[in-house]
Amino acid sequence: MDVIHTPVLLEEVTANIIKDDTELLVDATVGGAGHSYHILEKHRDIRLIGIDMDEVALEVAREKLSGFKERVRLIRGNFKDLKGLLQGHGIYGFDAIIFDLGISTFQIMGRRGFSFHDDVFMDMRMDIREKTTGYDVVNFYDFKRLLSIIRDYGEERKAHKIAKAIVEARKIKPINTSYELGHIVSRVKRKTGKIHPATKTFQAIRIEVNRELENLREGLLGAIEMLNKGGRIGVISFHSLEDRIVKNTFKDSPSLVVITKKPITPGREEIARNPNARSAKLRVAEKL
Repeated sequence: MDVIHTPVLLEEVTANIIKDDTELLVDATVGGAGHSYHILEKHRDIRLIGIDMDEVALEVAREKLSGFKERVRLIRGNFKDLKGLLQGHGIYGFDAIIFDLGISTFQIMGRRGFSFHDDVFMDMRMDIREKTTGYDVVNFYDFKRLLSIIRDYGEERKAHKIAKAIVEARKIKPINTSYELGHIVSRVKRKTGKIHPATKTFQAIRIEVNRELENLREGLLGAIEMLNKGGRIGVISFHSLEDRIVKNTFKDSPSLVVITKKPITPGREEIARNPNARSAKLRVAEKL
């Protein structure tokens, strides 16, 4: 797949996660390997374990990191299973770990229904081995459950009207494609700015399909447990629900000291180069 992936907060991640004694880095969402490539190139003694649940992204990472040879090991899996995945490969501790959350460029461009412009089956699975799809959520969840997801996960003020419109539309015929869903939401919520009116609804359904918030909680706890003393954990989040989980997990952990009292955010120049970075927040903590 010929897609350009631009890593967010690249220099900030490197400067705040990597220390002089860092030897083993885990990239829990290796994706296009933007962060990992930069770190491996800059720090010649660091080894990398890269994890991703998306086989397409993992293939891209495998090709991009091929020049680093024995310094890299890539594992397919969900970071919620971080401890088991790593211990299954004989790894019981590491010096640094980075989570780059949210949807990747490869998923958006892969025509799997993540975008409201996709006139294709509404899949929305990051890992195609999982059973539940966006189609299942939109067509088979009852009104009350749909409302809860769109309101809570999407933080959508018009959640009630949108859920009602979806239920009414699917009585006539199944909502098969992401484009169809985007059109239904757009009729309820008129476009008033640069952001597509269906953005929050799509975010909510994607989070439900992939159990993103539950997975994040589990993945963070596993990472904190396995992180070596003095090691650092960094998380880039893109919406308030994720950021709240990261903030509270770091704050409530007795084995961490928070490095970033306030999250690190992109500067104007980075946002100008990469508008997708505008909502990114990096939080960093260190193992006591």
